[in-house]
Parts: sequence; structure tokens; C-alpha cells
Amino acid sequence: MASSATLPSATADAARRAVLYRMVTPEHVCPAGLKARHLLRQHGFELDDRPILSRAEQDAFKAEHGVATTPQVFIDGERVGGYDDLQAFLGIAQADPNRTTYRPVIAIFSMTALMAAALVWGNPGVLGVVAWAEYFLALSMCALAIQKLQNVETFATGFLGYDLLAQRYVPYARIYPFAEGFAGVGMLAAIGGGASWLMVPAALTGLVIGSIGAVSVFKAVYVDRRELKCACVGGDSRVPLGFVSLTENVMMIAMGVWMLS
Repeated sequence: MASSATLPSATADAARRAVLYRMVTPEHVCPAGLKARHLLRQHGFELDDRPILSRAEQDAFKAEHGVATTPQVFIDGERVGGYDDLQAFLGIAQADPNRTTYRPVIAIFSMTALMAAALVWGNPGVLGVVAWAEYFLALSMCALAIQKLQNVETFATGFLGYDLLAQRYVPYARIYPFAEGFAGVGMLAAIGGGASWLMVPAALTGLVIGSIGAVSVFKAVYVDRRELKCACVGGDSRVPLGFVSLTENVMMIAMGVWMLS
């Protein structure tokens, strides 16, 4: 593409003119390029969007301008760089990929709370607050199990850092996500009344793994004062071990006791 070989020139009547070179082929549309285009439009730039339509054209562009990647943004004739460089140029703070965050837990609990509310709302024959709490706890266990089951080995690695039983019997770290999932699904089925026979084994499972987990987390965080990442939403999470993980285990204990009683 001939246009990709020419740098944009700054003019007085185009003081906020931006040129964006981004990869667009049948096999690959660059996500960073799309984000850069959106950001430039959002900030009011007069945008000259110049797609790079082949790998050969991309290689020629990178060689000509001495860059290693695309997309590349030029503003008023000066190269700004890629998407991250554009964010810095516009003064947009970039998230630290290594910082601790509670966002995954907030997302899970918010959605399960809303799902529980929807189930109660759609079934006026059940006792509202009690049924909502039952659904919320069971759905939360299922959602947390899903996070762990995405990569059992990664979860197990993080879990072995603090769980007392797993440290003595390593296979328990791999069993745990399936046990939590069984407890959640079993409790969910029992709440609905369609599989009441699952109530006792599901409740006992939740009670046992929740009790072991609560003791393990309490010891690691509040007795040993260790700073660890919580494996509650998967082994690659950046959620700090502490209140959230303890809450997860207390929820399982509470649900188990409630179902058994």
C-alpha cells in the first residue's frame, strides 16, 4: 500500500491530526489497533486510519520506520508509538498487571447475587430472603469452582502454598475444585427440590472443605502473617489471600450447616 510509506505532515489547520497504521488482514485484525482507533476518536483527533493489509506490507512498514510492532500512531507528524505509548501520551494511567485486585471476586459475587435474585423473583412461591441466600451461596460456590476448574494445576500450585490438608496430601489440591463444584451443584439441586437426596452429601462436602479451608487461611494470614495470593478464583489471580478466601470458606460452612439442619 503506497500510503503506508509516507509519514503524515503537520499543518496549521490540522493541529490535532492523527495517522494510525494498524494490521487488518483476513486472518488477523489487530485488537490494539482497534483500541487505538477508538481512543483517538474519543479524544477528538482528526483520524487518518491507514490499514496494513498484508504481512509483507507490515514488514516493510516496520523496516522503514524502525519499529518492532504495529499499530503505530503519528500525531502532527511525530511518531507517538503503539497503543500503550498512546495512552501515556494522552495522560491515561495504565493498570499495573502485578497489582493486587478484588475485581474478579466482586464480579463473581455481584453476578451470583443478581442471579439468585432473578431465581427468587421468578418463583413467588418461595420465601424471598432465605431462598435468595441459599441460591446466592450455592451459585457462588459453582462460579468459584468454574474459576478453579479452568486450570486445575495452576490452582493446585497456589492452593498448596497455604492449605494445610493439601500440604500433607497433595492430590487434595486437585480434588478440591471438583468437590466445591459438587457441593455447589448438589445444594442448588436440593434447593430446587428436584434432587433432595443430594442435600446431605453436598452439605457434608461443603462443610468439610470449608472448615479445612477456613482454618488454613486463618493460620496463614492471621497467625503466620504471610502475604499470599488467594487461589479462590484460580491460580493466576492477583486477589490477596485473606478476608475474601476466608469468606468463601465460611460461606461453605454456613451453607453446609444450614442444609443439614
